[in-house]
Amino acid sequence: MANDHATATNVPVPYSTGDSNITETTIAEMRELAARYPVGRSALLPMLHLVQSVEGRVTPEGIEACADVLGLTGAEVSAVATFYTMYKRRPVGEYHVGVCTNTLCAVMGGDLIFERLKSHLDVGNDETTEDGKITLEHIECNAACDYAPVMTVNWEFFDDMTPESATQLVDDLREGTEVKSPRGATICSWREAERVLAGFPDGRADEGPTGGKASLAGLRLARERNWTAPNGSSSNGSAPAPLDAVPGPRPEDQPGKESQAVNGDDSRKEN
Repeated sequence: MANDHATATNVPVPYSTGDSNITETTIAEMRELAARYPVGRSALLPMLHLVQSVEGRVTPEGIEACADVLGLTGAEVSAVATFYTMYKRRPVGEYHVGVCTNTLCAVMGGDLIFERLKSHLDVGNDETTEDGKITLEHIECNAACDYAPVMTVNWEFFDDMTPESATQLVDDLREGTEVKSPRGATICSWREAERVLAGFPDGRADEGPTGGKASLAGLRLARERNWTAPNGSSSNGSAPAPLDAVPGPRPEDQPGKESQAVNGDDSRKEN
């Protein structure tokens, strides 16, 4: 095995730095995660997020710790850690900025946004700025096509982005300005977000609306036109309930983010 792993910028990163932040507290939390599942090895994914929350990446020490707690080999843990792109083997900056470049986002401007940010930050894909603030990555579909082009910061959505709003966003992050996702919590650091993904909530899951106008356009139209589900009656033989009686978020209660395009409304999405 090679002693060093090179970053995308060809700056050597030691395979093991010898100064791991994994402590007995971390090991205890790993055991807590494993105890949540009928089969302990099911906790491997959240455990790897926990490793990233304390190490800033998946380190050899983190892999061995997961293996020891779960009774696996280091090779088995490494196979998982190298399969999923959300697990990083190089240090991640304070903020992970993702730009969706899948089909719809690309057509709507995602490719332009990604190229602008690479030039603005002077980094390539999966590289980190010299100040350690931003790691930039092009990512595949975020399942948020109704607000394309979409970006994420530490996996929180930013909708209807433009090259200009994208550069302003990363500048605000680098300057320490408080940034809020239009559909989620105040942006925290990447390590803090990784701890939440590991299964240790920060109590902020309910910040922000749960759905935006574009996402709920179909529901709104169905209620306005009294549409019901097809195929007749319910399981007890009664007529189906009108959609205005169906539980769930209402568009008027979920303001979301107004589109930044086409006169500032969502008409292009509904069309």
